[in-house]
Amino acid sequence: MEQGKGIENPESRFSAVLVSAAKLPGVRISREAYLRSALARRCSEEEIRKAIEETPAAAGISVEVLDKVAGDSIRYETAKVSALSAAAGIPGVLALPATVPADMAQYFGHMLRIAQKLAYLYSWPDLFSDEGGEADDATMGVLTLFFGVMFGTQSANAAVGKVAAMMSEQAAKKLPQKALTKGLIYPIVKKVAAYLGVKMTKDSFAKSVSKAIPLVGAAVSGGLTFATYLPMAKRLKKHLAGLPLAEPSPRVMDGDVVDGEVVEDHGPFATAHAEHHGADTTAVKLEEPQR
Repeated sequence: MEQGKGIENPESRFSAVLVSAAKLPGVRISREAYLRSALARRCSEEEIRKAIEETPAAAGISVEVLDKVAGDSIRYETAKVSALSAAAGIPGVLALPATVPADMAQYFGHMLRIAQKLAYLYSWPDLFSDEGGEADDATMGVLTLFFGVMFGTQSANAAVGKVAAMMSEQAAKKLPQKALTKGLIYPIVKKVAAYLGVKMTKDSFAKSVSKAIPLVGAAVSGGLTFATYLPMAKRLKKHLAGLPLAEPSPRVMDGDVVDGEVVEDHGPFATAHAEHHGADTTAVKLEEPQR
């Protein structure tokens, strides 16, 4: 019965894995430490200081520079997660019950790592401000949407654009809590989580098959991870870089939590920049990425 319930509720399955992955050692990225290290080679000390105190956009750092830094981070995380996935594939079929859950957890952990890095580069606020504490619902909501963007869902693209627009309009330092937990974005968060729960089950089965033969399974597993992780990270990078939140515009980010919602809405998730980013903002139905 319990197993049947899990199958019937992919949203809960995905959310549970996301929460577990967020608790793994080394998954949470220090925004300040990362920005200082990542920008050191390409930005002045004054730009770095302002990027940390406010945002890279407020510091006037160009999207071109940020794209290069983001590319470095994507290559680093891709190489790391692929090597770990290959190592997890070595034991073979007898160790499947142990290696598959572990591989899935570290894969999601690395997706969280690159999502945080890209978010901080493109002027999103600190997602895990309380080191070691439980992530709040708004953080888990926006991370779910980031994962949705990585997997190519149009609804996630549109919802992330909407959240970014709300933050940009109100110069907020924190995520819009109400919109992400019980407002107009929340239903989309739930639908994206359900879609990803189904997707996760299919991918888990594929990884199980790839690990059935020792050594051969290692190569296949590492290659499969590389082939999926890299384009997903690039997809999130492209979307976040194209949002108005990332555009260099020196300003002081002195707002607080955005508790309100945008009242003026000319259609589901319509934004002024939606057409520019290629997102179908009227789509609520989740779609598989076109191949």
